[in-house]
Amino acid sequence: MKKRCAWCGNDTSYMKYHDKEWGVPIRNDKKHFEFIILEGAQAGLSWITVLKKRETYREVMDKFDFNIVATYKEAKVKQLLKNPGIIRNELKIRSAIKNAKAFIEIRKEFGTFNKYIWRFVDNKPIQNSWKSMKNMPAKTELADTISKDLKKRGFNFVGPTIIYAYMQAIGMVNDHTTDCFRYQEIKKLSN
Repeated sequence: MKKRCAWCGNDTSYMKYHDKEWGVPIRNDKKHFEFIILEGAQAGLSWITVLKKRETYREVMDKFDFNIVATYKEAKVKQLLKNPGIIRNELKIRSAIKNAKAFIEIRKEFGTFNKYIWRFVDNKPIQNSWKSMKNMPAKTELADTISKDLKKRGFNFVGPTIIYAYMQAIGMVNDHTTDCFRYQEIKKLSN
């Protein structure tokens, strides 16, 4: 049996996400936007709650096309608030629209959001070596720096804890525990 990070337990959704996605370096702007929205939606909830609603989010939020999400009007907000397949929190829904607009502005300045975000780590993932989850921080100074910069650029739901979770998800940091089978695999992807 494969040894995994303790957080995914025995839930098949968690295991699939852990084994295939978590920590894999992402360089695609649409995926970056997806994770920013999903991590923001997670605020105050468990990741499994959001993970199980991910497909509905993709359907109702135009496959996370930031150019389309940025144009959502009041009627779309009301429609989303009625959808039980997503987190029906008005602040989070409005934040997704606001973040799409800010995301587009970053793309105008840097060419891609990817160039903007990866410059914080000189385009190379941070390789941590946590022996267990209890050693892993919920946020870091770097996450705080990125959070402040994103907020200054108009983003919401991007506090340092959310941003650190985002950094873990998109592979800016390798936070698989050293006993996890994915630790070395992710490390190799980062070279």
